[in-house]
Amino acid sequence: MPATDLPITRRFAARALAALAALLVCGAAAADSDDPFLWLEDVGGERAMAWVRAQNAASERELAADRRFEPLRRDLLAILDSRQRIPFVTRLGDHYYNFWRDADHPRGLWRRTPLAEYRRPQPAWETVLDLDALARSEGENWVWKGAECLRPARPGLPYRRCMLALSRGGADATVLREFDLAARRFVAGGFSLPEAKQDVAWKNADTLWVGTDFGPGSLTVSGYPRSVRQWRRGTPLAAARPVFEGKPDDVGVWMSTEWESGQRRDWIVRAIAFWDAEYFVLAAGAPLRLELPADAIPVPFDDWLLVRTRTPWTVGGVTHPGGALLAIRFDDFLRGGRDFERLYEPGERRALDSAPGNRSGLHLTRSAVLFTELDNVRPRLWELRHNGRRWQRTRVPLPESGQIGRITTYWASDRYFFTHQDFTTPTTLHERQVGAARSTPLRSAPRWFDASGMVTRQHEAVSRDGTRIPYFIVRREGESAAGPQPTLIYGYGGFGSTELPWYSGSFGKGWLEPGGTLVLANLRGGGEFGPQWHKAAQRENKQRTWDDLAAVAEDLIARGLTTPPQLGIIGGSQGGLLVLATMVQRPELFGAVVAQVPLADMLRYHRLLAGASWIAEYGDPDDPRERDIIARYSPYQNLRPGVRLPRTFLYTSTRDDRVHPGHARKMAARMLEQGHEVLFYENLEGGHGAAADNAQAARMWAQTFTFLWRELADR
Repeated sequence: MPATDLPITRRFAARALAALAALLVCGAAAADSDDPFLWLEDVGGERAMAWVRAQNAASERELAADRRFEPLRRDLLAILDSRQRIPFVTRLGDHYYNFWRDADHPRGLWRRTPLAEYRRPQPAWETVLDLDALARSEGENWVWKGAECLRPARPGLPYRRCMLALSRGGADATVLREFDLAARRFVAGGFSLPEAKQDVAWKNADTLWVGTDFGPGSLTVSGYPRSVRQWRRGTPLAAARPVFEGKPDDVGVWMSTEWESGQRRDWIVRAIAFWDAEYFVLAAGAPLRLELPADAIPVPFDDWLLVRTRTPWTVGGVTHPGGALLAIRFDDFLRGGRDFERLYEPGERRALDSAPGNRSGLHLTRSAVLFTELDNVRPRLWELRHNGRRWQRTRVPLPESGQIGRITTYWASDRYFFTHQDFTTPTTLHERQVGAARSTPLRSAPRWFDASGMVTRQHEAVSRDGTRIPYFIVRREGESAAGPQPTLIYGYGGFGSTELPWYSGSFGKGWLEPGGTLVLANLRGGGEFGPQWHKAAQRENKQRTWDDLAAVAEDLIARGLTTPPQLGIIGGSQGGLLVLATMVQRPELFGAVVAQVPLADMLRYHRLLAGASWIAEYGDPDDPRERDIIARYSPYQNLRPGVRLPRTFLYTSTRDDRVHPGHARKMAARMLEQGHEVLFYENLEGGHGAAADNAQAARMWAQTFTFLWRELADR
């Protein structure tokens, strides 16, 4: 489930994604008294955990006994622990930093290497922090959640201080502690915050912007910080000076300082709803609100203000379409100027891409703006530069297929990294100089599985209302693979998230190599064709997402590529809701369902953890009209005895403080009560990713693929 990510500065977008907040159960509506499994929402309660342990044992007995499970678990763990993986990096000054897990370091190492050293086939790494050693010494099950580092005042100066985020067991709640990069140790008497759903940003070396739990009333109903305060070194947190406060029913408030390209601005974001926000800059110590549409996304770049629209915006006598990218000089905008230049305009099947943690879809170097365009769900990478007179756009030469994935830039350089991959081509990391004629492949992931004979094709299904729904399919072709095959559809269809072909050792080794067919569905609710594709399946129109998945399933069957008993669906979080809702509505289409960390009880989702922040996506169950719409598809409420459902595997995590584990628990309990076939497994660690280390991830995927082969091939 995407968190609220409201990108303001280049580092703020990624930090906002990690700054999820969650509340414990807020209470129940009167109708909840009719729910016989409400007790399973008591996350650590004795009765609930006894039920979890019993279900875990039953699932382990069945799946671990299968001849495929243990060899696959070992293979997947070897892939996850392999030292041949690409070590992805973040630049801090004259070093690249990487977080790395392997068999010797299951919790992980935060390490670094000089810039030139990283280009070697086997870089020499210096350990900055050993999380396994730290966990042992402190008696904690620490999971790495990232670092917020103080940017130097100008290029060439070293990075010295960071606030490290450490999670117990993988939850979104973190402990924050100041760390000295030069000494490679925590700062004695430095900034430190106890465990909470919180966020910090550096104002300067002796001052932090802090949003955390300051006591009753300091969090929104979604569990995010409601206020931001200025905390000076050497003073107690309680003495931090209030800077800005939102309203209780806001999603949350965040703040950051912009340092890039010689600019210095202090930013505040008041997130009113998941897609709507107010943006402020501090002017003479007071917040000055930018006059922008609530759903527009501003990104500062040097002395420019870039704006990505979500809905049409008429400004300065010109109407700009939703999904456009606009630019204006920042100072001109503050003085009242509204003469925006349009840098990008979407088409019917063409749109800017975006990613979790970066809704704007923009990546900024010292002098260029990078973005990925999707043309019928096929990627193109562009560079935008202003030459002093006008903006120029350059396309980066790349294959028109697959996925342009991780893009890593540095504020003081025009060199950047990006990855390219598809279902059968291992991820390759490229290094590039802005404006260069070609990019340099730096390193590639190993070929984790045998892809010989596999072909990727793109088809379209027609949904219930006539909309064309694209999907990718990868399978072996030839006489040996003729006819219907065990097939697995992966989908998400929510929060504007785009799904593109990816190279996965887990899916390759666990599903494709043994002979399975994999389908990636580009459902409405996602972002494959821009904001309108997402809006088409929000709130009262969410049913369209489930209709789209059913249409893809029907199209695969009609093409003779699979049969209902051979067809499975899998998804996580919103994708878990997707597969459960579609299963309940169209059980005759599927032979197996896997739902990982899913939503299921959509009449209570807004009362559980961070659920209130997703009302903009699903609607408000406390509104009678919207509740009626949600009740028609909510999987938990629409289960019926006597209906033959495909066998289902529900997987969740006790430490998931984003999507409450009660969703999966209650869904499984009601299915069992009604006589449906279901397996349930709850990892005691892992957070929303459902796994805290590689060993847990290998077990999860080995269980998943073992279950799918048993249901789709053996029966």
